[in-house]
Amino acid sequence: MTPTSPIIILGALLLDLILGDPAWFPHPVVGIGRFITEGEGILRQTGMNMKWGGIFLLLATVGTVVGGAWLLLAGACALHPLVGDGVAVILSYSCLAARSLHGESKLVADALTRGDLPRARQLLARIVGRDTEGLAEPEIWRGAVETVAENSCDGVIAPLFCLMVGGPLLGLAYKAVNTLDSMVGYKNDRYLQFGWASARFDDLANWFPARLTGLLMILFAPMVGLPPGNGWRIMRRDGRNHSSPNSGVPEAAAAGLLGVQLGGTNSYFGVPVAKPTLGEPLRPLTREAWVGAVQLMYGAQGMLTLLYLVILWRLR
Repeated sequence: MTPTSPIIILGALLLDLILGDPAWFPHPVVGIGRFITEGEGILRQTGMNMKWGGIFLLLATVGTVVGGAWLLLAGACALHPLVGDGVAVILSYSCLAARSLHGESKLVADALTRGDLPRARQLLARIVGRDTEGLAEPEIWRGAVETVAENSCDGVIAPLFCLMVGGPLLGLAYKAVNTLDSMVGYKNDRYLQFGWASARFDDLANWFPARLTGLLMILFAPMVGLPPGNGWRIMRRDGRNHSSPNSGVPEAAAAGLLGVQLGGTNSYFGVPVAKPTLGEPLRPLTREAWVGAVQLMYGAQGMLTLLYLVILWRLR
């Protein structure tokens, strides 16, 4: 059995849907984050050129993660093929975040439904980078919908695609790159040079999955009564209305399908930042929009899985 066999992919998907991201599970991303933090500290102390330091951190992080996973898989397979398969399933499962994304955003949605705006703002702050103090209810809903739509790519479709193409090693390599971008890929004085390589590599790694995510959402939309034509139109029109070359694509597709407007002004560390909008305000941002975004996320995951199984069946 190869790491990309349907049993391993389906096992990983099932574990994610059942378990999500429980606190007791030693998630690899936590270890990757610690490695990045320690590595950054060491590299900065050397006084080397920050851009080259960032490149070295990227290579060291991805190399260590992939090398460690390869050794773990090789050792498990040496014990017994079934042990190797089990480890492959667990490593693959750790790359997926659909249940976690659903659960974290649901906490925000439930607080809003209860009318507890202060709690909803606190919970939203855990999943977005913007300031959440003082946000009105529609803006909180916007944050929840945007988070689900954007992370449908880097938390669901991109790692799943990597797992299908290259097994847990490629899936974990993607998670390492994505974690690097989230920790050092900022355009500020501290990370503009040091995080350059991680940010550019993350853009490259997500270019195809982001567009695939938008297309999968559009293909799934008729199954839940959403207009695929409007999703396609808005994705093509507004997909580039984002500072990221990729994040705007699934967000624009979701905005068009849901008939809502995303984007606009956010505040970061007390400084308002005006961003282009995505979509048209045909419907208000409410719980219904969040439910629709979650349906599109799971639908895109299901469509990709079905496509993968059909391709395997045709090849065999």
